[in-house]
Amino acid sequence: MKSLIPIVRNAGEGDKQSFFGGGLHTWKLLAEDTDGAFFLFEDTMAKDKTTPLHLHPEAHEMTYVIEGEIEVQADGKRTRVRTGGMSFVPKGVAHAFIVVSTEARLITIQSPGAVGEAFYRGASDPAVDDTADIVDLARLRASAAKNPRGIELLGPPPFAAAAAR
Repeated sequence: MKSLIPIVRNAGEGDKQSFFGGGLHTWKLLAEDTDGAFFLFEDTMAKDKTTPLHLHPEAHEMTYVIEGEIEVQADGKRTRVRTGGMSFVPKGVAHAFIVVSTEARLITIQSPGAVGEAFYRGASDPAVDDTADIVDLARLRASAAKNPRGIELLGPPPFAAAAAR
């Protein structure tokens, strides 16, 4: 077991990454910081950012909404999650979300950390600005294929087309 040390990161601090699923990530705690227990990042996203229907075969996922509103579909049920709310999706449960407010800021934790972090590393590049809407589905799929323990893409987003909202 690795000897852990206290870590403090303030607003804006952390490893900023452009996530090719759409979003600006600030990685606050890496799996290596927590001896693999979890991976934690802040995600800033624009309206209508959505995820494909997916599951995490080996990691639980908790999302806390710092600001804004999302709609989550988990295990076939849809729920709105507003500022101060959270969702928890156990490993192996199909889920997706869409941003329904103008912008949303979330904190996401995956546990254990290493399996999910590898997927995000493969689908991200260091951020060069605060752009939060870069989407490259080919890059997302390639990272998912290389990290099947971290994520399994099941299909397109289960939400109505963004234009209909």
